Amino acid sequence: MEKLIWQQDFTDRKTDLKAWNIHHGNDLLDNDGNAICPGWGNGEQQFYTGNPGNLYIDENGLNLCARCETTELEDGRSFDYTSVRMDTKDHMSFCYGRLVVRAKLPVGQGLWAAIWLLPQDSVYGTWPASGEIDIMETKGRLPGQVSGTLHYGKDMDNKIMDESTYQFESGTINQFRDYTLEWNASSIRWLVDGHCYAEKRLKAGVTPFDQPFYLLLNLAVGGWYDNVTVDDAALPGVLTVAGIWLYE
Repeated sequence: MEKLIWQQDFTDRKTDLKAWNIHHGNDLLDNDGNAICPGWGNGEQQFYTGNPGNLYIDENGLNLCARCETTELEDGRSFDYTSVRMDTKDHMSFCYGRLVVRAKLPVGQGLWAAIWLLPQDSVYGTWPASGEIDIMETKGRLPGQVSGTLHYGKDMDNKIMDESTYQFESGTINQFRDYTLEWNASSIRWLVDGHCYAEKRLKAGVTPFDQPFYLLLNLAVGGWYDNVTVDDAALPGVLTVAGIWLYE
C-alpha cells in the first residue's frame, strides 16, 4: 500500500507557497548565489520574477505565466520576456517514490515548460556528475508530445543525456494530464496518464540517482532545447499545475 507523504492542492486557493523558492533574474547561480552563466545555462531569453502577473493561483491551480514584458537591468542588459522558475530545495526532497504532477502546458513556438528534479546535495560533484531527472519537458511548437530525460556523467566532457519522447494518441499538452515519475533503486519510469512510455535501469557507481532530489517547475522562453524563433503571438503562455502528490 502506497503512503502519501507530500501533497500540494493548488485548486484550493488557501494553499500557500511556503515550500517553494521563487527565483529571479536570468543568471544561473552557484551554491553561494553568485552568477556563473547567463540564460540559466541554456540560452533562455526570459527574466524570472515572482510578480503577480507571472505567478498566481486561481480556480485551475498554480499558474506560471510567460509574458512579453521588457526588463532592463543596471548592467545594461535587457530582456523581452518574463516568466517563473520555482523549486523546493531545502524544503522538500526525496529519494525513491512515485511523484505525480497534474499539469496543463502552453502551446507556442519557443515556449519550454519543464517539471524536473535536481540533487539536494551534489554528493557526486557539480552538474552533471550528481544528475538531473527531467520528469516532463515540452517544445511548445510540438503540442502532441512530451519528453523525459536523465542527465549524468562524471564531468561536462563525458555528460550523458538519455531522453525518451512520448507522442499522444489524441489531444495536446494544453489539457490537464498526470505526469508521473516512478523511481526505485533499480529503475526510473516515466508515465503520462498512467501509461508508461519509458524505463531506464539504474547502475550503482554509474548513475547517480540514489540520493535525495528536489522538485523544480519552470516555463522558459527560448533556449537551446528547441532553438527556434520565439512566436510572440503565443504569449502570454501559462503552465498550470493543479496538484502534486508524492507517494512512498
